Amino acid sequence: MSTVQPVLTALTLTIDTHIARVQINRPEKANAMNAAVWQELRTVFNWIDQTPNIRVAVLSGVGAHFTSGIDLSLLASIAQETADPCPAHMREKLRYMVLDMQDTLTAVERCRKPVIAAIHG
Repeated sequence: MSTVQPVLTALTLTIDTHIARVQINRPEKANAMNAAVWQELRTVFNWIDQTPNIRVAVLSGVGAHFTSGIDLSLLASIAQETADPCPAHMREKLRYMVLDMQDTLTAVERCRKPVIAAIHG
């Protein structure tokens, strides 16, 4: 894995004295987790795991909220993305989408560095 920090749009990443500070950066949406947040969480925690000079990660949210959970617009888009005339194919698409989102959270769990969630700052 590259030691170059990943380019992020929905998260911010700063490194200071072996501490990676990851922030969900959507304060205007109470840090609701849209598709970019889900994908970037996996990317950044895989990168942190593979970066030797990082010893701990702190996950927080910009502004007043850690996160308000899944972005409702993302939930609304799931019906469109999984649409299929065949009910079995639709369910299989939904299954893969759920597994992909779960893998994002599992990336945090797989990270061999301690991860601290700073819920209130």
